[in-house]
Amino acid sequence: MQKVLVIIVVVVLLGLPTAIAQNTPQSLSRYIPQSQVVQAGNQNPSAVKVARLHYSGGGDWYWGRSAIPNFLHFVARNSDFPVDTIEHVVSIMDGDLFRYPFLFATGHGIISFSAEEKERLRQYLAGGGFLFVNDSYGMKRTFKKEMANLFPEREIVELPFDHPVYHCFYDFPNGPPKIHEHDNLPPRGYAIILNGRAVLYFLVESDIGDGWEDPQVHHDPQELREQAFRMGLNILTYAMLY
Repeated sequence: MQKVLVIIVVVVLLGLPTAIAQNTPQSLSRYIPQSQVVQAGNQNPSAVKVARLHYSGGGDWYWGRSAIPNFLHFVARNSDFPVDTIEHVVSIMDGDLFRYPFLFATGHGIISFSAEEKERLRQYLAGGGFLFVNDSYGMKRTFKKEMANLFPEREIVELPFDHPVYHCFYDFPNGPPKIHEHDNLPPRGYAIILNGRAVLYFLVESDIGDGWEDPQVHHDPQELREQAFRMGLNILTYAMLY
């Protein structure tokens, strides 16, 4: 009888965290620090953390609030990557920049870096970090200048369609998918290569970031949203494994 009671008590105690999480009122849950929520959801210290880059220049760095969480949940469901499904936000000068191996930037208009930011971003990318910039429209002319100034000794290259970023998880034989129409031009991916590895990938005329958003935002067909998520997983896979 005592053994039965012990087993019942253990089972109840093990179930308490889940029960509390499921029954915590929203009015209380909003006061729980995000760091605690992340630890409760994924305690694997090797979980991949993705951060949205809060950049300068006046562009809407915050564009597409649902994009990153939706993408991270897609990664969790469709790959073996241990992934933190909470979106983090970081600026180049933040002390914890190097905690995030994958940075995502998007928006419309101008991204610009100060001299100090350029130097720190160079250190981040040379040290193994990766920056994916999704042109949601209007970034191409100004950001390619920033790319050139970031690594003036490196040529900005358009990645050929046989590059691993288009084949490392899903196969994109024709290069990046076309999700949204901008200027009636084909999608292209530009990169900066360091020691044989693309460390900065700039995607234009594709806009997979908008494809990651909730379906009611842009009313994209499901097959286009799937292509956007798959291309994103390819980019993440390349950043983590190459």
